[in-house]
Amino acid sequence: MNLVAIGINHRTAALDVREKMWLSVDEKREVLRYFTSAYFTECFVVSTCNRTELYGVLDEKKYPDPLNASQLQEIEDKFVGIKNGGSHLTHDNFYTFSSTSAVKHLFRVVSGIDSMVIGDIQILGQIKDDFQLAVQEGTAGTTFHKLLQTALHVGKRVRTETALTEGAVSISYAAIELANKIFADLANRKALLIGAGETGELTAKHLLGRGIGELYVTNRTRQKADELTSALGGMAVDFDAFHSMIPSVDIIISSVASTEYILTAAQIKNILKQRHNSPLFIFDIGVPRNIDPKVNDFDNVFLNDMDSLSNIVEQNIHTRRLEIPKVNGIILEEMQNFFQWVKSLQVNPTIQDLRSHFESVRQDEVSKHINRFTDKDQELVELVTKRIVNKLLHQPTVVLRNGHDETEHQKRSRLDLVRSLFGLGGAGKKREERDTHE
Repeated sequence: MNLVAIGINHRTAALDVREKMWLSVDEKREVLRYFTSAYFTECFVVSTCNRTELYGVLDEKKYPDPLNASQLQEIEDKFVGIKNGGSHLTHDNFYTFSSTSAVKHLFRVVSGIDSMVIGDIQILGQIKDDFQLAVQEGTAGTTFHKLLQTALHVGKRVRTETALTEGAVSISYAAIELANKIFADLANRKALLIGAGETGELTAKHLLGRGIGELYVTNRTRQKADELTSALGGMAVDFDAFHSMIPSVDIIISSVASTEYILTAAQIKNILKQRHNSPLFIFDIGVPRNIDPKVNDFDNVFLNDMDSLSNIVEQNIHTRRLEIPKVNGIILEEMQNFFQWVKSLQVNPTIQDLRSHFESVRQDEVSKHINRFTDKDQELVELVTKRIVNKLLHQPTVVLRNGHDETEHQKRSRLDLVRSLFGLGGAGKKREERDTHE
């Protein structure tokens, strides 16, 4: 199996460069159709904000040997040409993998250890969607179905057998995760979100995803608060009136651009009198800070700012990195399983043809002499001759199925030798090639 992977990602190009290779659904279809007809027997393409990658199984009739540097460059140039990105991209922006390296790279991607954020689980769903597009276009055959099935199994094992995806690795999610630890059940709690920008929207999604009881959203521009709550849920509040909500909420999360504190120590002190000493948890994720840090001196007020939340994020990232050796172990196991399957796919037709050949000889010889025996003895002749064939073929079958450390060339040479020795001809070999690439 001559598998090739060519791509660009966050490690090789800045956002303004890699976005030149971002592919729409229609462009993905174009890539699949073109490269399947020009180079590959099977093909699929992945395109996200952080990576665009082309995977293909080379047509061995056109490319019987591994590709050289100029051939790989030709495919890369054609790939770039789909987006007319030649003037923006250089060869250094791309990476190329083949055979086992290509499989290993895909498994690293789906596991989350090759993501911009270690343990990112969104990539798994994105790859499933992109592969489904290849299925719709008819460019994913037996090899890629098995490859993607194994890749998804890698992702599942990483999530269930390691802690790679655990712990918040964004400031907004760290705030919600901490709030969830403080309150055993967020369903009975109320939260006030100050700021409806990108960070505020992400925070709202996290809060609602964790089942917050009531969510109030305020923003200097009321329209943004209305749009966010209409899209996600919650209730919009006028910015001038959000102070009146504080006595009744349990959590405040603030993320606005302001050169002055939007909540001063004096304001919080006055509000505390109305709260009857109930705890107030504040998450200040604004830069500059939105909340006067002196409020942390008050009883029953617990303030977390960017520094404290960043420490949580850094610790979680460190914990995730410690899981990478476990993930690599899973990847190695699944690579071995996949290539064992590939090997069996190539060997099985020869084993089947060899058995058919021996069975044909057996039947031919038995038919010449079967009438010399009684009906009872004829049954015995059938049984004995079949057992002889099975015993003769046992060791050759074992040898053909083994050979884990063989190169592709050694494996093909051995299969060709067997076919030549027993006169199995080219029909079976053509079937091998067809089964390998379908």
